[in-house]
Amino acid sequence: MSTSTIAKPQAKRPAKGRRMSLPVLLLVIAGVLVLTSVVRLISGADGITSTGQMSTALRLAVPIGLAGLGGLWAERAGVVNIGLEGMMILGTWFGAWAGYQWGPWTGVVFGIIGGALGAVLHAIATVTFNVNHIVSGVALNILALGITRYLSKFTFEDAPQGSSKQSPPIDSLGTFDIPGLSSWLDTLNEKHWFLVSDIAGLIGGLVTNLSPLTVVAVALVPATWYVLWRTAFGLRLRSCGENPIAAESLGVNVYKYKYIAVIISGGFAGLGGAFLSIVASNVYLDGQTAGRGYIGLAAMIFGNWMPGGLALGAGLFGYTDSLNLRGGTTNVHALILLIAIVLVIGAAYLAWQRKALNTAITLLISALMFFWYASVDEVPRQVVSAAPYIVTLLVLSLSAQRLRMPKADGVPYRKGQGK
Repeated sequence: MSTSTIAKPQAKRPAKGRRMSLPVLLLVIAGVLVLTSVVRLISGADGITSTGQMSTALRLAVPIGLAGLGGLWAERAGVVNIGLEGMMILGTWFGAWAGYQWGPWTGVVFGIIGGALGAVLHAIATVTFNVNHIVSGVALNILALGITRYLSKFTFEDAPQGSSKQSPPIDSLGTFDIPGLSSWLDTLNEKHWFLVSDIAGLIGGLVTNLSPLTVVAVALVPATWYVLWRTAFGLRLRSCGENPIAAESLGVNVYKYKYIAVIISGGFAGLGGAFLSIVASNVYLDGQTAGRGYIGLAAMIFGNWMPGGLALGAGLFGYTDSLNLRGGTTNVHALILLIAIVLVIGAAYLAWQRKALNTAITLLISALMFFWYASVDEVPRQVVSAAPYIVTLLVLSLSAQRLRMPKADGVPYRKGQGK
């Protein structure tokens, strides 16, 4: 009897994680596109699905996604990486420092190295000395901020067009479009047809004004999935995050795999930082990461520690961040209507599940959103600036019940403790 009671929760847990199958996910995305198109027609905010908006969103999503991938590698091996922000800061500085002297691609390499050096410190503290992972990560963030500000004073301050808070300009990696396809999709998007133009804007943003580093970053998502879920190396690494004692009993060098995972994690975060200073901007600026390491961690959690879900989360956060740059107040005003409609659909679903209290709360929030949309023509600029952080909190709070982190994530481990 005790065996059956133990077995039932273990059998149900994977089913809960797999409930959102690929066909269902595609249907949800299609439904969101239809609702977005309806909202665009009602509000007249054509910018919410324009090619330029989507292209900007992709560019802003890349560093968030790279930070999230870094967190994914570390936490799949059982190491919580709050230090992603600090590793990104190191990536921005080292990338800019090398980039303005020896070219942008050299800067990319040094950005990766800078993030990896920060990761080595985090690995030594957490893996070798069993320091609390959160404490180590926060300390690394503070350390990286102080080091880069100190180094900037005698590297960038005396350089041409540089200062103590800004590097000299860095040469561009260049951009490209997909010949023929980009212009055709842009033409379709400008016609503002129902749904067709919205799909054209979404796809057009993915093939327009691309940096070579953007293509590399996007390719790293399926590459990460393949390595971690389709190779023996990935299986051993993930076993260290699920049950390191069992992994050690099967001959896995747990320390080695944790070190590898954390260093790769720092390399991804450093690459995200280099993207900020070389591609998103052509200079290093003090405070350039603006919390993107933390948002990347939130995207990873939203994605349930899976690369595909992480990419969707990074895209969502990148889109909200892009509202700051392209007609934000008008577009956010239209998105308030979209959120209100989605909440009505959510309330209907909760009512179908016979959750009366949750249904009533959701309907109340929806009514407030409808009232807000109807009572103002534009939202305050401060709301637009705070949108990425508001969305981060909302997404984490709404998705918290469906999350399943690696079982040994953040759990202290000593070699031979299972003997």
